[in-house]
Amino acid sequence: MNIRRIAPALLAAALPALAQQGDEEHSIAVGPATRTYRLHVPADAPSGPLPLVVVFHGGGGNARNAAHMSGMDAKADREKFIAAYPNGSGRMQEALLTWNTWQCCGYALDNHTDDVAFVRAMVEAIARDHAIDRKRIFATGMSNGGMMTYRVGCEMADVFAAIAPVAGALNTDDCKPSGPVSLIAFHGRADQHVRFDGGVPTRTVDMRHPRADKSVAFAIDFWRRQDRCEETPTQEKKGSVAHEAYRCPATSTAVELYAIDGQGHAWPGGQKGMRAGNVDAPTTEISATDLMWDFFAGHPKK
Repeated sequence: MNIRRIAPALLAAALPALAQQGDEEHSIAVGPATRTYRLHVPADAPSGPLPLVVVFHGGGGNARNAAHMSGMDAKADREKFIAAYPNGSGRMQEALLTWNTWQCCGYALDNHTDDVAFVRAMVEAIARDHAIDRKRIFATGMSNGGMMTYRVGCEMADVFAAIAPVAGALNTDDCKPSGPVSLIAFHGRADQHVRFDGGVPTRTVDMRHPRADKSVAFAIDFWRRQDRCEETPTQEKKGSVAHEAYRCPATSTAVELYAIDGQGHAWPGGQKGMRAGNVDAPTTEISATDLMWDFFAGHPKK
């Protein structure tokens, strides 16, 4: 078991889980703040540089919620990549944590938390301790974490090769990636927390911050234009799942969307949680974790 830079206050709570899973809990200084993240490294990982997948939890959640909801640890073990689960910020160290993503959410929004600086520092800290393939660094997240996934796509295109927001929204007109980033998005058409067609949520746990989200179509169209993709996608419908895929040969990227009829606010194929993750029952027709990893594996940074 390898535990480095761990925050002393978290150690007692972390030890039982670490003993069972062999995971690492870390803390790093980002300006005046101490930020934390959880790292999962496959026990039998090959010696060469490994891909890195960063998974952002939903609003009100934490790193462990993100791992449970997505099942990314098991995928990392099978496919031999490192999974990182950063914690957002809040009044408590490991509960009710949020990300600062334009109009959302909670403590992080109120305090103008520089989450992009934290993610940059985290990636560099991981790269100092582990051999990371810099061309294969990816990001995903759910809800407020999906919004954070869009944000790092906008502001950290030099780091991330591809992003996979789940039930998130690109709530800005000022997204200016420094280079191409591949995108695969997952969103339920019945989502009431971050609505597929945009607008004011009909259900929310953050009553203090009214917002109107941009639509999924807005995000897909932005990334299609940003990556200079072909205008007409290939389309396929199986059961409740509609898949559209844009080829982007000019930038060696791709843009894809999985839209799920009847799906609420959930990680497709994942575990149902509380307010910190899936608040609705996830579909079992597809696995977002499996599909995004296949997409990531095929779209390293050129």
